[in-house]
Amino acid sequence: LCARLPTAVLAEVIKAFGAPENAQRMEEARDNACNDMGKMLQFLLPVATQIQQDVIKAYGFSNDGEGVLKFARLIKSYESQDPEIASMSGKLKAMFLPPMTLPPHGAGTGGVAAS
Repeated sequence: LCARLPTAVLAEVIKAFGAPENAQRMEEARDNACNDMGKMLQFLLPVATQIQQDVIKAYGFSNDGEGVLKFARLIKSYESQDPEIASMSGKLKAMFLPPMTLPPHGAGTGGVAAS
C-alpha cells in the first residue's frame, strides 16, 4: 500500500462522519448511550463501524467488522511513522470514543473501601 493511501482513506472516513445523515445517526446513538460505557459499545460502535465500512470497502477492505479491524490495524501501523496519520487517527477516535476522564487526584484514598 502506498504511504499516502491511509491518509486519503482516513480523510474520507472522517469526512463521512461529518456528513449530516451520519452525524445525526451518531448523535442519536450517543443520546441512547447516555454516557454509559456499556451502552456506548452497544449503540455507538455499530453505527461508527457501519460508517467506516461504507468508505473503506471502496479501498478493498471487506465490508464487515473484520475489514474495519484490518483498517484500524493498518492505520495504527502508520501512526508512529506519520504525524499526520496519528493526528487524523486521534480525530477519528474522538468522534466515537467518549473522552476518558481520570478520577480526581487522591480518589479512593481515605480509608473507606470503594465499592
